[in-house]
Amino acid sequence: MKMIKFYSSRNLRIVKGEGQYVWDDKGSKYLDLHAGHGVAFLGHNNKTVVEYLERQMSQIMTLTTAFDTPIREEMLRELDKVKTGDLDNVFLLNSGTEAVELALKTARKITGRKKVIAFKNSFHGRTFGSLAVTWNKKYREPFEPLPGPVEFLEFNNVEELKKIDESTGAVIVEPVQGEGGVIPATEEFMKELRRVTQEKGVLLIVDEVQAGFGRTGKVWAHQHFGITPDIMTAGKAIGGGFPVSATFMPDWIAEKLEEGDHGTTYGGNPMAAAAVTASVKVLLENNVPQQAWEKGQMFMRMLKESLSEFKSVREVRGLGLMIGVDLRLNPGKAIKVMQDNGVLSIKAGVTTIRFLAPFMINREDMEWTLNALRKGITETEGKISSS
Repeated sequence: MKMIKFYSSRNLRIVKGEGQYVWDDKGSKYLDLHAGHGVAFLGHNNKTVVEYLERQMSQIMTLTTAFDTPIREEMLRELDKVKTGDLDNVFLLNSGTEAVELALKTARKITGRKKVIAFKNSFHGRTFGSLAVTWNKKYREPFEPLPGPVEFLEFNNVEELKKIDESTGAVIVEPVQGEGGVIPATEEFMKELRRVTQEKGVLLIVDEVQAGFGRTGKVWAHQHFGITPDIMTAGKAIGGGFPVSATFMPDWIAEKLEEGDHGTTYGGNPMAAAAVTASVKVLLENNVPQQAWEKGQMFMRMLKESLSEFKSVREVRGLGLMIGVDLRLNPGKAIKVMQDNGVLSIKAGVTTIRFLAPFMINREDMEWTLNALRKGITETEGKISSS
């Protein structure tokens, strides 16, 4: 039996993880700024998360949300501590794309309007609904026609928001575009987007699957802009490494959903509830958002200073510990050289190296990254010069 390969192999056999580090089968240690596409933000093998999962595993692993269970009740109490605005209702799923699917279905039912607006360079998932609102044609075109209609507007362009009208059912936006190149929204853009959607009776879906749960220096990235969405999706870091996602909404939306409008075999299972419960505890007890903000500021400052001499570096940008180094060349070679020097990272957009560091990253790790990145850029520039 062989695995279907939707991702290019990194030719690295990882056997262990602890905190911000992983080890391969030869015993070599790596700083993991890939973190499973950002899932391991609370660190690999987080002790609190593991303890909750082990305890729950010994009690009951499988139970649908048709039945009550103590761990889910505990999870809801913990989530209350990190809720945003009036988003008092949650439904658990398994992956970010599933959370987006529920958000899109809910918007259509509530408004009765089919049109959705998304933004250029957006990424919301690979299932049919979420793929329809994902910008990259490479992902979309092989599977068209997709659900719609969908219109893509320019991200961070306030003038473009005038195109939102009463025919639109929902607007979906990332507060920081991750896959699109680590591009933070501006406060002006997000505030105007919230104003226009409220004025036109359009539901605002904020996709926090990658940016949310402390990574940007707030529990939820949209809190940087002083707004509250109508629907919010979350995933990746929210489970501390366990596969789980969530869709949040207020009472006035949730009460209009009916039995059978959505469902999931595994969503909200006891193990997922245990993981989310533990993750919220870790987030709050370790003041993770504040750590992410302070360390992110330090990391970006160090990157800007260290890379200022390279003409191929276009920009260092990000929010908290969600950071991108945008190059004037293909970053693939640099990412490979960094891996050879013990630092794992991931590509974003066409030209950006993305760092999704676990919150416990330290200054020594950052210096390790700078050395590896400088080597990567130097070798990439040299390869281009000699070709």
